[in-house]
Amino acid sequence: MKRNIFLLIIISLLALNACEDYLDLNPLDRISAPTYWKKKADFDQALTAIYGQRQAALFTSNMGVWDCLTDNGYAQHESSVKEIVNGNVSPSLGGYASSVYSTCYAGIARINVFLKELAAYTGTDFTDAAKKQAEAEARFHRSYYYFQLYNIYGDVPLVLEPVTIETMKMPKETADKILQQALTDIDFAIANLGTGSYVTSKGRPVKTSAQALKARIMISEAYGNTGTPDIAMLTQVRDLCLEITGTNYYALSPVFTDVFQDKGQKAQPGIKEIIYSVNFLAPNSVTSWDLWYGDWIVASPLRNFVNSFECTDGLAWGVSPLTDPANEMLNRDPRLGMTVFKDKPDWGGGNVHNPTNARPTTYGVKKFLCPENVPYGYTTLSQQNAVILRLGEVLLMYAEAQNEIAGPDATVYQAMTDLRARVGMPPFPDLLTKDEMRERIRHERRIELAFEGLRYFDLKRWRIAGTVLNAVTDGIVVYKFLDKHYKWPLPQTEIDRSGGELVQNPDYL
Repeated sequence: MKRNIFLLIIISLLALNACEDYLDLNPLDRISAPTYWKKKADFDQALTAIYGQRQAALFTSNMGVWDCLTDNGYAQHESSVKEIVNGNVSPSLGGYASSVYSTCYAGIARINVFLKELAAYTGTDFTDAAKKQAEAEARFHRSYYYFQLYNIYGDVPLVLEPVTIETMKMPKETADKILQQALTDIDFAIANLGTGSYVTSKGRPVKTSAQALKARIMISEAYGNTGTPDIAMLTQVRDLCLEITGTNYYALSPVFTDVFQDKGQKAQPGIKEIIYSVNFLAPNSVTSWDLWYGDWIVASPLRNFVNSFECTDGLAWGVSPLTDPANEMLNRDPRLGMTVFKDKPDWGGGNVHNPTNARPTTYGVKKFLCPENVPYGYTTLSQQNAVILRLGEVLLMYAEAQNEIAGPDATVYQAMTDLRARVGMPPFPDLLTKDEMRERIRHERRIELAFEGLRYFDLKRWRIAGTVLNAVTDGIVVYKFLDKHYKWPLPQTEIDRSGGELVQNPDYL
């Protein structure tokens, strides 16, 4: 017995000594900081990780759910979205109310580490031009994140360096400084990203991608807190849009659905309408478009949204003689059938998917679904790219800005005619006033960009969110939008972690 105890003691001592040696080693399954950032390949890998973070569902496959904060749809599975619609926006809500904060700062953290190490790197395998390009790509993404934080919360911490234990508790900066940082980053990207079309960039943003993002930032800011357009800012928007369209790199896709469906996106030579997208490729990088929208019905279009699509003669449904109450999909703007399905996605020829989830409004979102992926389920390897910026939006931004600057001139009409002709819809009537054209353009944005995650921010930048949302009568939940909802509260979890450094937005104290 004593001999056995002695042997156990010896074995334990040997094991302890082995453990001490083992603890001196770097883990074999992860990269060690002291051995990283030693060659260009390390930076290439880190930049890929920045792109990987950009795949977060909140701003990609969940873009359709953002429209459920508006008069476009209802999100049956997302409780925080229903609470926001109902006016119950609180610091402790969680879900979407806090995910914007955590998702954006997670992306910013990766970018800040990358930028710090890039600035310090002196290796000869990384040319100055290549370093500028890499920095521009990283700052393009940081601009996007800070713009989201600015849009949602206003005053937030401005983090431009890797966070340490000593610096992790940061106070807020004013909203204007957050906006300025987004603009500073995007201006750097415009000056240093490669030229050429996005189609040839292998998934990396190019100069025109940054110009389109800056135009979106500027058109959002142009309406301030009053809804009255700032003509100087809209002139910048117009000029950015003209620079993009003047390159001749881009063209509207002849087939609307190709912009969003995998076969169209992956076909060569590529969709010339796309100016920037977040890309996926099965089996290692997949998303949930088909499962979420085709089977779970995460976004249910409201009837008022369906009714807003014109008939093929350009007149409103219910007014046009082409209206057929017995078949609401007949004689309608073709984008209705490309954006919405009734009851179930039916691609014809018996290629039908019967959703396993309820259809609260009888409608579902068809825009992002792929017919070749039927049946939609947990094993569906969806690889549709998330289109973030496209020529259709640029034409709409141009028309909106130019109409406010100079009224409905020939170029405004031409932009809208081109957009509508793509799906066989007639031009707008002649001799519209500026106010009439404004309403037409805003309506066209609702139709063309439906469930691409922009309408909520459109209603807020035009300062008509309360007027529009509080008038919704066909929602599954009651709509309640107050002026304080133009900005959301900072997540209470972040307030608590800051130890008093972060101060809640005034309307939510």
